[in-house]
Amino acid sequence: MTEGMFTNYFLPGIWITIQVTVFSALLAVVVAFVIGTLRTSRLWIVRFLSGIYFELFRGTSSLVLMFWLVFAVPLMFRWQFVPMYAGVLALGLTYGAYGSEVVRGALAAVPAAQREAGVALGFTKFQRLRRIEIPQAWPEMVPPFNNLLIELLKGTALVSTIMVADMTYAANLVRIGSNESAPVYTLLLVLYFVFAFVLTRGMRVLERHAKSRIGQAPPRGDSLWSRLTLRSNAGEGTGALTAGGTSR
Repeated sequence: MTEGMFTNYFLPGIWITIQVTVFSALLAVVVAFVIGTLRTSRLWIVRFLSGIYFELFRGTSSLVLMFWLVFAVPLMFRWQFVPMYAGVLALGLTYGAYGSEVVRGALAAVPAAQREAGVALGFTKFQRLRRIEIPQAWPEMVPPFNNLLIELLKGTALVSTIMVADMTYAANLVRIGSNESAPVYTLLLVLYFVFAFVLTRGMRVLERHAKSRIGQAPPRGDSLWSRLTLRSNAGEGTGALTAGGTSR
């Protein structure tokens, strides 16, 4: 694989992958909060309809949904989807359904006393969500959202099957042009790992910030090096006490 192949194929593919990931994640977050919130409604019809959405998109394949949007919709409705938009829509709707369960579970875990306090203060349902329930539930949502975001990143490789020139599509072109499979796919694995690692670190920072806003921030010495240092210092202190006790 030459430098020109990397510049002409991989770099544009990386940019396409970033765009698909960002736009799909934004759509998924909106869908997750809307459907997840509706599934906590007191009205059974609202819970029923939002539950249908959840079961429908959780039980269907993102890849098949992409094929349906690109190849079936034009035949049925005489309207053509741009392949990239079809990929973003399929991924966003699917992972939004998964995320709605995260939102529903986190909201359900908020103590009932908090909601009752909001009712006593005269807050509307929207005000209770915005001021009481979501701020307390958000820190619990971030870790599972992190997992879904990583899965979404890896799921963007599916858009290559509908001719979207992402990293996977570019890797296939480079493999055909250079006839080198091992270095091309090794580089592709490394790129996905790097992106996943960066996203994970970013979500860790977001989780710390969310917990700090409700007074649940972990101690500053929460890193591996800090824990090892504290453990070493504790061992030295214990040794000193033991030596002092022996001398005494």
